[in-house]
Amino acid sequence: MLLGPAASAKSLYAEPKYAAILVNADSGEVMYARQADAPRLPASITKVLTLYMAFDAITKGQLRETDYITMTARAAAQPPSKLGLRVGEQISVRDAIGVIATRSANDIAVALAEHIAGSEAAYCAMMTAKARSLGMTKSTFVNATGLPDKRQLTTARDIATLSRALIRDFPQYYYVFSKVAYDFEGQSIGNHNHLLKTLPGVDGIKTGFTNAAGFTLAASAAHDGVRLIAVVLGGPNRLARDGNVTSLLDTGFDVLTKRSRGQMTTVSANLSEIDDLNDQTLEHLAEQGSGDDEVLAVTRPR
Repeated sequence: MLLGPAASAKSLYAEPKYAAILVNADSGEVMYARQADAPRLPASITKVLTLYMAFDAITKGQLRETDYITMTARAAAQPPSKLGLRVGEQISVRDAIGVIATRSANDIAVALAEHIAGSEAAYCAMMTAKARSLGMTKSTFVNATGLPDKRQLTTARDIATLSRALIRDFPQYYYVFSKVAYDFEGQSIGNHNHLLKTLPGVDGIKTGFTNAAGFTLAASAAHDGVRLIAVVLGGPNRLARDGNVTSLLDTGFDVLTKRSRGQMTTVSANLSEIDDLNDQTLEHLAEQGSGDDEVLAVTRPR
């Protein structure tokens, strides 16, 4: 069963910053991969890990949702997107989580990091250590926001790993990523993830954009008891990124339906691409030693 109308959307695999992966969140199967291990700037998808760390601290009793965070000069000086609190103003941890998940507020992300670890640098060291423990072997974090820094790199595969961990480890907090809007002191703060409103089944996770990173999105959708996670990094614009994620999720669920009926098929075949570039296919091409040069050129990490 298809979720949306964009399964025929144009592939982005030739875009220079593009990387993508589609994962069955339940089984771990990689259903589609393009440059999934190539280093990329994450932009505000970084904040998924920023919030993962906060959820972890709450669960361990090191932080309470009712605690208040005081805005420092450094936090208040962060560039947009931001909430715009002034130095010395306060926000509860609960509200901080809500506005980070929806508005992607850089000022609040830094304030939260400082509140938990004493400094953003210390928090980012914790973020990188946590990333490694989750299996994000190619990710390094030096800020809590995703603002451009050539040292802050990740991969589509690592973001999918993080997304699976978030849903698995903190189901009680995952709902915050599904909110179309968050109410903060009477102000309705809209979520940047438009797929929450346009694609049935999507209930998270996080968008991002900087000029350096392009348009990024980690999206999760559940249908008929199965959850898929699609990650797209380096999209050329929002509509292309959203359309590509829609195509991947839509086609992924359609492939699962076809397989349940005995039809052996792949995501790439249904997208009319050159091959299904999942882990098994890449391993097979590498073993062959030649394979399709165009496929290998597109998918091998640079």
